[in-house]
Amino acid sequence: MEEKHGLTTGSVPKRMLLFALPVFLSNLFQQLYNTVDSLIVGNYLGSEALAAVGSSGSLIFLMTGFVTGVSMGAGVLIARYFGAKDNKNLHKVVHTTVALAISAGIALTLIGVTCSPTLLRWMGTPQEVMHNSVAYFRVYYLGCSAVVMYNCGASILQSIGDSRSPMVYLITSAVINVILDLVFIAGFHGGVSSAALATVISQAISALLAFRKLTRLGRKGETYGVKWREVRFDRHMLRAVVAQGVPSGIQNSVISIANVVVQANINSFGANAMAGCGSYSKVEGFAFLPVTCFSMALATFVSQNYGAGKPDRVKKGVRFGLVCPLIMAEMIGITVFTLAPFLIGSFSNDPNVIAYGVMDARTISLFYCVLAYDHCVAGIMRGLGRPMVPMAIMLAIWCVFRITYITVALKFINDIRTIFWAYPITWVISSVIFTMYLINALKKLRNTEV
Repeated sequence: MEEKHGLTTGSVPKRMLLFALPVFLSNLFQQLYNTVDSLIVGNYLGSEALAAVGSSGSLIFLMTGFVTGVSMGAGVLIARYFGAKDNKNLHKVVHTTVALAISAGIALTLIGVTCSPTLLRWMGTPQEVMHNSVAYFRVYYLGCSAVVMYNCGASILQSIGDSRSPMVYLITSAVINVILDLVFIAGFHGGVSSAALATVISQAISALLAFRKLTRLGRKGETYGVKWREVRFDRHMLRAVVAQGVPSGIQNSVISIANVVVQANINSFGANAMAGCGSYSKVEGFAFLPVTCFSMALATFVSQNYGAGKPDRVKKGVRFGLVCPLIMAEMIGITVFTLAPFLIGSFSNDPNVIAYGVMDARTISLFYCVLAYDHCVAGIMRGLGRPMVPMAIMLAIWCVFRITYITVALKFINDIRTIFWAYPITWVISSVIFTMYLINALKKLRNTEV
């Protein structure tokens, strides 16, 4: 398995690209879940229903982002033990991660279903879309354990270098999601809750497929396979997962908290602004997927080779993993800037909705290269076992500073573009700070060479 999937040998660009491509395709089809919901909801149910789905996105990621971040952190540990061939600790961290995912899924279901109306009111969701927003949110969270479990299973497989299997599972479930959306909404004329139900069913299928493979690997005696009788919390490993994963989880939640505040301010401009900006967020989700995949590939690559004691290979991966995504991100940004009217228009034919979405896209898209740099350096830091660095930077800049900027600036310039500019400004500031930490980390890595 190591020769087939491991990242500690062979050509650095080839290994990283072969790992990143299936991750890209996996995330592409995962992004299809919410995007297909929005496309079908917008075209069949109208702008208010589209606004309800779009406004729920930030709140959903706020709730699941923490758990996803913890899974990413656990994945870094799994990759390190895999690279170091430490089978004993590898077995423990896999089963501790699964136990944590099961517990988190149950907790999120209870919180999401119970607190959804209150949370949506805090976001300033307009009354005309409140009913649809609550319906979508509650159905989604009734099945959020499937989302958490799939992310857990995919993280384990990707951490040992197998990015192909999660890709296959998500392609399968994405196709099912499209079919169910059309059946529930276009065929049975269901409301927005039907779109959430289609997503939940599809995610459950992908989770079952991922854990079917992990269970089979466990039966074959693979150290990173899952044996359900051994799923429990190991005290030492739980502390390690928390130390590595909680900063990544907080990092995700910090971004989500800031985005919830941004969404609340966008909501104040009305349902058309909500629908337009929600549509752009779907476009951005697709546009930025290649960079997100490189960030994940960098974290896994760096962690495996760091665990294997290969600092020179780590540095080669860092160089390639920074240059390629930045070029790619800017090319994508130029494309989004140019095609914005067509891209936003695919979600809604309302000219007001399109105008808001295009305005959002053309303010932000040319700065994708800066965001790519930030995400890739964050991945490198996680791979080197320094998850506190991206957490601290994003807490300070992407949350505190961003919220402060929006709150103050809107008092002087009550224009929605003031909100849009919060993203490029905070990306640029954080990139300067990330650069200083990256230089320091690479110097320390150089000192470890013999």
